[in-house]
Amino acid sequence: MSILKKLFKKIRAKIRHLLIGHLTIDHLRLEMELENIKMAIGAHEARMIKNSTIKSIQDAEFKVFSQFGEDGIIQYLVNKIPITNKVFIELGVGDYSESNTRFLLMNNNWQGRIVNSGTEHIEFIKNKKLGDFYYRYNIKAISSFIHKENIQNIIEKLNLPKDIGLLSIDLDGIDYWIWNEIKSISPRIVIIEYNSHFGSNFAITIPYEKNFDRTTAHHSNLYFGSSLFALCLLAKKKGYQFVGSNSAGINAFFVRDDIVGDLPKLSAKKGYVESMYRDSIDRSGNFTYISDHKERLRIIANQKVVDVEHKEKIITISKLFELQ
Repeated sequence: MSILKKLFKKIRAKIRHLLIGHLTIDHLRLEMELENIKMAIGAHEARMIKNSTIKSIQDAEFKVFSQFGEDGIIQYLVNKIPITNKVFIELGVGDYSESNTRFLLMNNNWQGRIVNSGTEHIEFIKNKKLGDFYYRYNIKAISSFIHKENIQNIIEKLNLPKDIGLLSIDLDGIDYWIWNEIKSISPRIVIIEYNSHFGSNFAITIPYEKNFDRTTAHHSNLYFGSSLFALCLLAKKKGYQFVGSNSAGINAFFVRDDIVGDLPKLSAKKGYVESMYRDSIDRSGNFTYISDHKERLRIIANQKVVDVEHKEKIITISKLFELQ
């Protein structure tokens, strides 16, 4: 998550707090009515794709509460595969106003568990002035900074069945290492962010660092996460098929081997989408809007990555991509 986006979320949370504290009932009612309209449109979109035959999961995209079109892809997948336990876990949610699972919770009546550092997500779901969100849905929020030393303990304390419906991981950093560490659950669908800058030819990830923070790891905000190829290799080892990326080139979707059915089974190269997201920044924190991926790599050329295809060999980005 970019510095600007994090700042925007904090500002939005403060504004919401002020609005809730000072605006009239009419204003709050208007905010809730707008959300009801979004839900109604989303529900209509979900019905439209429920029995659709599509070639790519990107054709199912629509956005209600997700960052991009993940809401639609999730709706398509949960209607294409059997789901025994309609339960999700989402790791990395901000304040939960924008997330991969909120529409699934509200539209499909799933139950969920969300984990994030801080308390904004807890305050959001428990705010009675936003429509008694907490009592209407079976959702629980946990505050914890996630790393591989504690992720198993966090999940075990959730006391959920092993065969849950969906796991979403968006930590802007050590996502690969966290999924690799998770062994006590076997989600039917896994959504995980990849770093498009790393391309599709190499199976690489940033080295594991317990307290990794994208905003301080490198000033550019470009050094984080793993390549799609690395995630596909990990998925294969864990018993999953890669079924596609969203059209923004941000999130990859995986479905468990035993229930993937006739969904597309893609290689990293075939399913890779180059992100157009231009959130690179300079040392002063200003956007640089760099579009060319090779130029982005040159900025982080001296940073190290782990080649998980070749015995976790550590190599610089410059050497791996033969940058001049």
